[in-house]
Amino acid sequence: MIPTVVWGTGNIGRASIRAVDAHPALELTGVLVHDPAKVGRDAAVLAGGDGELGVAATDDIEAVLAAGPRAVVYAASGDIRPAEALADIVRAIRAGAVVVTPALYALYDQRNAPEELREPVLAAIADGGGSLFVSGVDPGWGNDVLPLLISGLGTTVDAVRCQEIFDYSTYDQPDSVRYLVGMGQPMDCQPPMLAPSVPTMVWGGQVRLIARGLGVDLDEIRETLDRRPLEETVTTRAMGEFEAGTQGAVRFEVQGIVDGEPRIVIEHVTRIHASCAPDWPKPPSGDGAHRVIIEGRPRIEVSIEAIDEGENRSAGGNATAVGRLVGAIDWLVDAEPGLYDALDVPLRPATGKLGRSAR
Repeated sequence: MIPTVVWGTGNIGRASIRAVDAHPALELTGVLVHDPAKVGRDAAVLAGGDGELGVAATDDIEAVLAAGPRAVVYAASGDIRPAEALADIVRAIRAGAVVVTPALYALYDQRNAPEELREPVLAAIADGGGSLFVSGVDPGWGNDVLPLLISGLGTTVDAVRCQEIFDYSTYDQPDSVRYLVGMGQPMDCQPPMLAPSVPTMVWGGQVRLIARGLGVDLDEIRETLDRRPLEETVTTRAMGEFEAGTQGAVRFEVQGIVDGEPRIVIEHVTRIHASCAPDWPKPPSGDGAHRVIIEGRPRIEVSIEAIDEGENRSAGGNATAVGRLVGAIDWLVDAEPGLYDALDVPLRPATGKLGRSAR
């Protein structure tokens, strides 16, 4: 069994505890938390369960890493604290752990990541013998391994389009939704996530991964952006009120240009309420889905709808990101220490998990 620590117990951390507990090759040996109110609580409770796992949460990072875990699922956010997240991850790698995380967008395509990110990670790997794999759902499997897998079913491929279409009122991260993405903010406000070049920073690596997998060279990466205001004030179940005239929907594309044409496109269609931008693409059902469209012969379209934590599509997406990461741990433990990306790490069957559930 591979001793594994989950660092953080938010949206990703809850799912990570459940995934580690259910994995036949992993043993949950530690849970790290930041909130003093969570210290001492059993991991099962923090993961939303009723039973006990016999692992009490702690905020003593030094003690947990000194115990020599073989793997760390870093589930703390890196959205508004990227420097701190990088420092935490480097610390765990230097302690000899395989680290998997969705936290550092620029390292999804690690070959093209800035040197100021790669160098400390590579130095920690050389010193401690650990590894790092950064992935998620979108960015993540929804726009790297999934479109590449499906493209192999085509006779010809003219373009690849990956879509995330979601009602963000279901996403349990109010600060990110309201301030990073700008939902409910005045239309003359500049949300950080939508600032020029930021979408390319987050999703451009995914475009490059698809291009590498397809064996094509990119001319450049372009961005498009459209925003719509709410026509009426709406009240959401999880996040309260959003006023008329404020941002209610966002649609952007990160386009990989090949021979002058947008051939690889990652598109986001995000609403805070279904009434906003009704002419934009919608999910096949419910509050959200991830979709891949292969234009060519034949035309292929695949939609993925994941549900977890009380029929929540956003929680379902988080759980699939965790499944990709936690499912890679035993492969990474057997591999040479290194910095890996989604084209290096195989997506494998759920061997040994059929009929097995987390406690």
